[in-house]
Amino acid sequence: MSTLVDRLAARLQEAESARRPIDPIAGEIGNGNLEIAYAVQSEVTRRGIADGRRMVGRKIGLTSKAVQQQLGVDQPDYGALFADMEISTGEAIDVTRLIQPRVEAEIALVLDRDLPGEDITLGELMRSTAYAVAALEIVDSRIRDWKISILDTVADNGSSARYVLGAAPRRLTDVDLEACGMTMTRNGTIVSVGCGSACLGHPLRAGLWLARAMARAGQPLRGGDVVLTGALGPVSPVSVGEVYEARVSGFGPVSVTFT
Repeated sequence: MSTLVDRLAARLQEAESARRPIDPIAGEIGNGNLEIAYAVQSEVTRRGIADGRRMVGRKIGLTSKAVQQQLGVDQPDYGALFADMEISTGEAIDVTRLIQPRVEAEIALVLDRDLPGEDITLGELMRSTAYAVAALEIVDSRIRDWKISILDTVADNGSSARYVLGAAPRRLTDVDLEACGMTMTRNGTIVSVGCGSACLGHPLRAGLWLARAMARAGQPLRGGDVVLTGALGPVSPVSVGEVYEARVSGFGPVSVTFT
């Protein structure tokens, strides 16, 4: 298995570096073999750290029931976040450094305590969350034309690329993460609407799933980690010259420009 994992990880790493997509790899992984797909992701992550990248958190994907049904799965997936993936709100992203980017609005949690237990409770997660912020995630598949299965996106680090955190943090006691409404605009025109309950029923439910999954994987969430909890509404493709802004009720706006 290690030879296969190394080969696929190298292929994905080269695709990202060269900004040239590759054909789907699910057929090589094997039908339904999530264990190998996550092994490929772990190897991609290990190589990134060996190259000097610094992990700062995790992202959750496939929190929408409709997307889960589309890919034939019954659970979310996760990927790693690195410090060099963060973009400050209001700043620009050079699209030539990406392949086929899309953007979605989310809620991000920032932790201040470790979450090592596989049986972590919702109460423990809430006590361990320093604050929440509105966020944008820029996803970007290394798989050609986004023709992905669950195995492709898991191996490809959850199709992650960049993320933007809002600059107005809120304590969990000050916002309603389940009922909060979201509107995302592109150059002032609405392209996506949604709410907190679209994210696995509640963003904290997504965060709890992640905390337990990472503990089972032997890679528990740590204090200081950023957790992107999943999309609140439909994703939108991007191109040069577009400005995206998300407004989530209870939070300040978060925006990014593609140049």
